[in-house]
Amino acid sequence: MNSLLATNGSIFSPLWQWIIEPLQVGFMVKAIWVSAFVGIVCAVLSCYITLKGWSLMGDAVSHAVVPGVVVAYAMGLPFALGAFVFGFGATVIIGYVKSQTRLKEDAIIGVIFTGFFAFGLVLATKIPSNIDLFHILFGNVLGISQSDIIQTLIAGIATLAIILLRRKDLLLFCFDPNHAKAIGLNTQMMYYTLLSVLALTIVAALQTAGIVLVVAMLVTPGATAYLLTDRFDHMLAIAVATSVISCVMGTYLSYHLDVSTGGSIVVLMTVLFALTMIFAPKYGILGQKLKRKIQVEPEF
Repeated sequence: MNSLLATNGSIFSPLWQWIIEPLQVGFMVKAIWVSAFVGIVCAVLSCYITLKGWSLMGDAVSHAVVPGVVVAYAMGLPFALGAFVFGFGATVIIGYVKSQTRLKEDAIIGVIFTGFFAFGLVLATKIPSNIDLFHILFGNVLGISQSDIIQTLIAGIATLAIILLRRKDLLLFCFDPNHAKAIGLNTQMMYYTLLSVLALTIVAALQTAGIVLVVAMLVTPGATAYLLTDRFDHMLAIAVATSVISCVMGTYLSYHLDVSTGGSIVVLMTVLFALTMIFAPKYGILGQKLKRKIQVEPEF
């Protein structure tokens, strides 16, 4: 009996040590729970973004916040304020240009977000500040400050509150905007509400994943869940679960392997998506092939 316990102890001891070691470091504890919180916020919005087909819009807003971050730091303001103003401002400009020209939305988004991003790079090289451009682009959750945590919490809680209050209207707007308009829903208001929470979510995720990787956190959880279920409430639960698992495990891996935290999180999300894409029972590649095979086989 004692030998069996000793054997089990020798098996589980390295695993327990692997789990507990990061929790003995203060900045890792903060990084784990902040990443998990951001994962929840991104996953919830990701479901709406997936239904709406706004992955490119998320990319646009994430890049458009760069000049806002630079200006906010230069003026001594919270970076979240500058990021939100410029992110939301870019979406307003996109909407205005779309209504005034014959250009399609994807072309307008491409022009606007690259213009804002380039403007931010110019400002970052000309305005004296202690901004690390690498951290803006790829995140720095391991070095997140108390003030940044507060800004992240405010932006994330505001996002979740807005989505909770308008969840049914937002769902209808994302799923069938024509029907939403026909029943009297103010679709223009829903358009800007969704853009507002998109900008807020990107502000919340800046420190965790950075501008380059935040798009993956906004799209991948919803896309993964979309392949696994046809019910939106189940989609939300699956998206949140996959996102939180990826964020927590990605933070652990970044500690043990000494690699980028945001990169680890996104890699895990992508792996989960790839596995789902292949093995999802109903909409996975193997499931679809099996379904087609059953349909073409003759019945005797």
